Parts: sequence; C-alpha cells; structure tokens
Amino acid sequence: MKFCKTYQEYMQAQEQKKLPVVGFKKLKKIMKKCRRSSQFHKPCPDQCPLCDGTFFPSLLNEMSEIVGCFNQRAQKLLERHLASGFQKYILMLKGKSKRNHSTLIHEGRDLVTYALINAVAIRKILKKYDKIHYSKQGQLFKSQAQTMHKEILQSPWLIELMALHINLRETKDKPRKATALFNGCCLTFKDGKPSLACELFDSIKIDIDLTCSICLDTVFDPVSLTCGHIFCYSCACSAASVTIVDGLKETHSKEKCPMCREAGVYEGAVHLEELNILLGKSCKEYWEERLQMERVERVKQAKEHWETQCRAFMGI
Repeated sequence: MKFCKTYQEYMQAQEQKKLPVVGFKKLKKIMKKCRRSSQFHKPCPDQCPLCDGTFFPSLLNEMSEIVGCFNQRAQKLLERHLASGFQKYILMLKGKSKRNHSTLIHEGRDLVTYALINAVAIRKILKKYDKIHYSKQGQLFKSQAQTMHKEILQSPWLIELMALHINLRETKDKPRKATALFNGCCLTFKDGKPSLACELFDSIKIDIDLTCSICLDTVFDPVSLTCGHIFCYSCACSAASVTIVDGLKETHSKEKCPMCREAGVYEGAVHLEELNILLGKSCKEYWEERLQMERVERVKQAKEHWETQCRAFMGI
C-alpha cells in the first residue's frame, strides 16, 4: 500500500479528534499543474510563481498547524500527569482527571504516532517535489522550516511523550522492553551514554542523544531550547551567562545556542520533567552523584547572589 493511502486512512480514523493534516492530494495536484505548465516537462525555474506562491506556503501553513496542535495537546496531557495534589483536585473539579493509567498510555501513544506519521508525510511530499522538479528545493525548504521551528521532530514535547510512555509502562516487577512502542521506542545505552530511540512503520527512525554537549555527560535536569537542542539546566544557564538562581528567563535575547549558534532560543525553553524522571530511575548512581554536585553549586550561587543583592542594597 502506498504511503499516501496509508496516511489518508490513518487521518480519517482520527477525524473525530479534528487534527490538522498534510494536504497530500492538494499538494500533488499543485505539483502536477506546475509540471504541465513547464514546456517539455523541464524543471521549473528557481523563481517559480506557482511553487513559491502556492506549494511551499500551503505546506508551511499545514506544518505550523500540525506542530501547534501537537504541542498544545501534548502539553495538556503532560500537565495532567505531572499535576500536584492541589492541581489534580482542580482538574477533578473540571472533569479532566478521570483518565486512568492505561488511558494516559493510549493518548500518549496516539500523539507520538500523529507526530511521526506527519513527519513521514512531510518528508515524502518534499522528496516527491524534488523528484518531479529535478531540484533540491524541497530539502532546502525542510532546512528553512527547521530554522523556523516548524519541524515536528524538533518539538520537546515529543521527547517528553516518549519518556512518559516508557515511565508509565515500566513497573518494578517487569524489565524494560526493547520494543515498547511504535515498532520500537526505548531508552538505550551505548558505552554508558543514553539515547531515546523510536521507529514508525519502518519509514522513520529517530535517535535522540541524551548527552549534554557542554559537560559531555548524561543530561541532568534536562532542558530543551526552542532550536531542539538539549542541555543540563545548569549547563544551559552557564552558556547563557546567567546564574541558576536567576534562571533562563533572564537570558538576553542575543545569547546563542552552543550547538547551532541560533540566537533567541532560551526564551520558551522547556524543562523535560518526564525525561528527568526516566533518567533518574535508569541512572541511579550517576543521578545521586550529580544531585549532590548540583546542590553544592546551587547553594554557592544562591549565597553569591544574595551577597551581591545585599551589597547593592547597602550601596557598597
């Protein structure tokens, strides 16, 4: 079965949820029209009014809607799971806390499937564009979409949902399974370094490295910047030239990601709480050691912060 048909059937099954989709048929019609308008089926020029004015804007709009919908739904699901006692009481009054353990697993799995299958759909349509036009404009557009944070695989909420699913499925009596989800989603270790791996329909494979590129160790109290790169919270604060006491919210807009050098990525950074729980359970000895080190550093920075505040208040 062709992927286009598989995708259409999947989205029809999700129709009640009113999820935004990639307009496969509409985009293919645009490409066919563009090809017919080119004499002798030659590649369209770099500045093609039809492609630049219709195909790419339509796809970008669909990508924005898909990412926005996924992020919103994933965030709400994770908020329900991580809610404190008082927050759970408020949710219960609103009728939103009736979902049990198995329902959370099911909802999380469905959202990850939605993210991955749309990532496949976008990759397929751009690949077809390049094949028809004998170009690399589709891949260039994909890179531009990543810069604009419209790539769904960049979403920190995808990492959180994957961690949530593994956290909910694991029990003290059962060992971790290698194939927990979607033809393979698990926390793996290679040379002591962890990564999250996930696969869908043998079409897309993602392997998320959980090593902080600053301290070169397993991410502790992980935070994801808006560019998609993950760091230890303390390492991210250090890279952003702010203290742990002030936090990333005080980061200057000109500060850049240590990996991709993109500016303005600290605003809107997401604390990966589910991933933190997963790594805490899976790397107990390292976690305890790192926790002690972090406490010492935080106390030191807090002391320096208040001493500075006192001096400023006294005019010294």
